[in-house]
Amino acid sequence: MAGEARVRRRHRGLFLSIALVILLPLALIALYLFGMARDQYASLTGFTIRQEETSSASDLMGGLAHVFGGGAPGNSDLLFEYVQSQEIVERIDARFDLMGHYTADWPADPVYSLWPTATIEDLVWFWGRMVNVTYDKSSGLMLAEVRARDPQSAQTIARMIVEESEVMINRLNETARRDTTRNAEADLDAAVARLRVAREALAEFRVRTQIVDPQADIQGRLGVLNNLQQQLAEALIDHDLLLQTSEATDPRVRQAQRRIDVVRNRITEERRNFAEQDVTVDQTEYPRLIAQYESLLVDQGFAETTYQASLMALDAARSNATRQSLYLASFIQPTFAQRAAYPERFIILALAAFFLTLLWSVLALIYYSLRDRG
Repeated sequence: MAGEARVRRRHRGLFLSIALVILLPLALIALYLFGMARDQYASLTGFTIRQEETSSASDLMGGLAHVFGGGAPGNSDLLFEYVQSQEIVERIDARFDLMGHYTADWPADPVYSLWPTATIEDLVWFWGRMVNVTYDKSSGLMLAEVRARDPQSAQTIARMIVEESEVMINRLNETARRDTTRNAEADLDAAVARLRVAREALAEFRVRTQIVDPQADIQGRLGVLNNLQQQLAEALIDHDLLLQTSEATDPRVRQAQRRIDVVRNRITEERRNFAEQDVTVDQTEYPRLIAQYESLLVDQGFAETTYQASLMALDAARSNATRQSLYLASFIQPTFAQRAAYPERFIILALAAFFLTLLWSVLALIYYSLRDRG
């Protein structure tokens, strides 16, 4: 028969360890949570980035808008990081005095308040505790829960987060517009400069040669040559008629022959002018003159085509920059809390009891394991 169970020394040690490891910390945590911790009110707001997409004339002319397009998911990632950044904390602190609000309960509630000598880095760290941001990458939806000492302050801070986020989105829009049009404007400036150089070169050619249009000048000279050939034909006909009715020694025959010779010499001289003689004040022959003029016309035509293309590209860039603007869509307006949601006293107490019990169990197992090994 087993003897009567009695409370031994090791049992008293276990009871004492339970009191020290579990009950006493739980009592201290409960005392702090229900006696010292201040109530915190939460305000919830939800927003996302949307991109305006409307059809434009450039889409109908070839879809140039796709070259300058941008997606909202990447911008949502930027916004998620911005809401937790030092910049937004500084901006809201300048408007609302976050430091004064969160240090008001110090040192009565040291766990859920900020110390008065905190730096901006400390405030950003505490901001991460008071503002819980969740972000769904697949949909781009973002939820921000803001905690404060009173419901009005929580709602005000949440509203300021939305406002500062809109300011950041506007900066993104301005940067996107500037980046979209900067390259197109640079190309247009280069095209304008090229067109100006081409036109100045053509104007300098006309001043140097004193010929506005060599092709028109050639047409004029060809007209003179055609006229001389017509006169030569008429002179030959007159000469043949005189030979049929007069002697070869007739003065009129000799005069007709001299006329023929003069017209032929003039035709020969005019033809030689096209290939050999200088026709301008800068000693330029006609073949070289035509080659220079055609080269300048090609340069000017290419510069004009480039200018027109650059102008159309700039118009398309500006159209797309205006059309594809980002905006912040708030699908949950900052809420106004009617009861304090934080700190979650019973949940914290239950978790503390669980982990303290777990800690005590591990320590007890270690103790008995060492004891059995003797």
